[in-house]
Amino acid sequence: MNLTVKVALAGIVASIGFGPVSSFAQDASCTCMTPYQGAASSIGSIGQANGDVMVSQAAGYGPAKAGNTLDFGSRIVVGAKGAASVNVGGCNLDVPANSSLDISRVENNICLKVVGSEQTAGAVSSEHTGQIPPGDNNRSNTPLFIFGGMAGAAGILAATQDDGKGGGGVSP
Repeated sequence: MNLTVKVALAGIVASIGFGPVSSFAQDASCTCMTPYQGAASSIGSIGQANGDVMVSQAAGYGPAKAGNTLDFGSRIVVGAKGAASVNVGGCNLDVPANSSLDISRVENNICLKVVGSEQTAGAVSSEHTGQIPPGDNNRSNTPLFIFGGMAGAAGILAATQDDGKGGGGVSP
């Protein structure tokens, strides 16, 4: 195989391997799934919001109130001293303290997923508000090391591959 083909193949494999994670991720199980009925001003609403409850809005998070409309991408975050309920399609869910609810579209369905307190902070963190936290503490070099290893292996294979022209090595 000539060097150009090997490099092109390595590039394709690398681009697939480092494509968006969402393209590989299976949809996590929904707490409740209901059919999407088509375009409407909203897909549901908050039934009750008691205590420390926030809802995502166009400008970030704000206090949740009964009757707030919900749409795809909405998130409800319930703190330690709060509770909420939502009504979306055929789903009527309670969102307990120290948890959150994410609303997404999976094919032609509405997916409601309640995430428990083991994965949700009691307060709304900067990742939920869209703000970038100060510093570079969350940066991972793992993809860089994986890509570097793949590139190095491809280079070694290309350099040591016999091209089948005889002579077996470097020409004089």
